[in-house]
Amino acid sequence: MTLRNIAIIAHVDHGKTTLIDRLLAQSGIFRDNQRVAERAMDSNDLERERGITILAKVTAIDWHGTRINIVDTPGHADFGGEVERILNMVDGAVLLVDASEGPMPQTKFVLSKALQIGLKPIVAVNKIDKHDERHEEVVNEVFDLFAALDATDEQLDFPILYGSAKEGWMSSEVGGERTDMSALFDLIVDHVAPPETEPGPLRILTTTLEADPYLGRILTGRITSGEVKPNMPVKALSLDGKQVETARISKVLAFRGLERVPVASGSAGDIVALAGLTKATVSDTICAPEVTQPIPAHPIDPPTLAMTFRINDGPLAGREGSKVQCRVIRERLFREAEGNVALKITVGADADAFEVAGRGELQLAILIETMRREGFEMCVGRPRVVMQTDEATGKQLEPVEEVTVDVDEEFASTVVKKLSERRAELIDMRPSGSGRQRLIFHAPTRGLIGYHGELLSDTRGTAIMNRMFHDYTPHVGAIPSRRTGVLISNSDGDAVAYALWNLEDRGPMFVTPGTKVYEGMIVGEHTRGNDLEVNVMKGKKLSNVRASGKDDAVALTPPVKMTLEKALAFISDEELVEVTPDSIRMRKAELNPHDRKRSEKRKAEVA
Repeated sequence: MTLRNIAIIAHVDHGKTTLIDRLLAQSGIFRDNQRVAERAMDSNDLERERGITILAKVTAIDWHGTRINIVDTPGHADFGGEVERILNMVDGAVLLVDASEGPMPQTKFVLSKALQIGLKPIVAVNKIDKHDERHEEVVNEVFDLFAALDATDEQLDFPILYGSAKEGWMSSEVGGERTDMSALFDLIVDHVAPPETEPGPLRILTTTLEADPYLGRILTGRITSGEVKPNMPVKALSLDGKQVETARISKVLAFRGLERVPVASGSAGDIVALAGLTKATVSDTICAPEVTQPIPAHPIDPPTLAMTFRINDGPLAGREGSKVQCRVIRERLFREAEGNVALKITVGADADAFEVAGRGELQLAILIETMRREGFEMCVGRPRVVMQTDEATGKQLEPVEEVTVDVDEEFASTVVKKLSERRAELIDMRPSGSGRQRLIFHAPTRGLIGYHGELLSDTRGTAIMNRMFHDYTPHVGAIPSRRTGVLISNSDGDAVAYALWNLEDRGPMFVTPGTKVYEGMIVGEHTRGNDLEVNVMKGKKLSNVRASGKDDAVALTPPVKMTLEKALAFISDEELVEVTPDSIRMRKAELNPHDRKRSEKRKAEVA
């Protein structure tokens, strides 16, 4: 049986996972009466809730005697590390582009990585059934993007398909037959080269790592040379050639549809999952005992954003979560970094704190959300950018992102004004159809922290913002942050409706009556620029005198619901988000008011 290894790459929400659903259904891999979930590849709970792909996953289908291994990749730039690793084990890629939106920032990112390693992509213009589709302009934009990314003449001669993954058809012509996906299947078999293999003993470069409750660590990768069988002795080599471990392969698993099936052997060119190794990790080479040279791996882009994770030392610590100790948090973070090469974990100056650096706010927020669902309690600080130093001049460099905002024309000036205040530079402004404008900025990552919520407020929820790392440039100076102060609880107890009602003039509240609060906890946003300590437990003083209408029920304004992303964007450098399985609270890093004043005085003296 011949082999083809391909990745589906695209911007977020351009239809990658839906396309794979249709390919699986039409390949005959499912029984006629088998019930299959929508977006079957998004198996993770968080992926289903958010409607995005977070982890790259492999599936395989058989088409007329050819086995096609297909890898579904994430579309968000924050999970770009997954895409970079996956492209190392495929020989071709299907670049999916929305017929209305056209190429977007992540399209540019994934395409540049594919072209760099010499892949010859197939371009599929998806969502052709949209009322505002503009396939001719989109194809021209894609060609311009290929040219801008220095594609070779061979890569520029890309085949094009048009179709709708939702409706389950692809065709070489816009007006062609709208029946099934056979045009895409046939093109993959004809256009994508068979996997290149090398002579010699077994060598596999691992690209993904996951844990299985029965088999232990499972490493997935493509066999570069040789053959792998169960019970075979192997060793693992790190990137620098050092031996990590020796072991025996307990199981060789191949991909068949949505399942992994044990097989008697795996041959060169195939993508397999291996069980039996306990220490080997991503980017290690699993090889026969006589091999001495590891397979070189492509470097991964460095992280741009960091956060401090520390133990929860608040008064309510340990009441909701079962994993609160520093040792347990440390083990979990380092275990995550093993499988996710885009994350970098370092132990902070304080023994109870850890620096976690990643690609963006979403990637770190997903990690926090995953940990809290596992029963962890912790405090996390405000996201901050990872600076670099220019070796030639000694100046500080900061990450700059390419920001694309699609917005209604009436709100375009507001977006330009707000982003200019955050030191962003407008690069391009053009109409994108249906009375909307597409604005492209180069903005420092620092200025974008917490901006998404403000953008949705300014544009009444109609704007769509996409970000992608662009480059490191010289530091642009101070950027204005949150302009309002916060309301801080001055004691421990339960919030009372009467007290919250009296404090409504001071600003919007974050807590409801009956919420447990403690000294130093943030209970609301102050309308002015300074922080204010308040008593949210002050009840109404009762007397013997009664008057008509005086004791009517207190009508409270509904509080602002703070999600994890909102809380991380809201806090300042002196504040923390306390994350537990049941609650998300905000608090001051120094709970005691006297300690806060002392630290402010020290900072003022240093300044």
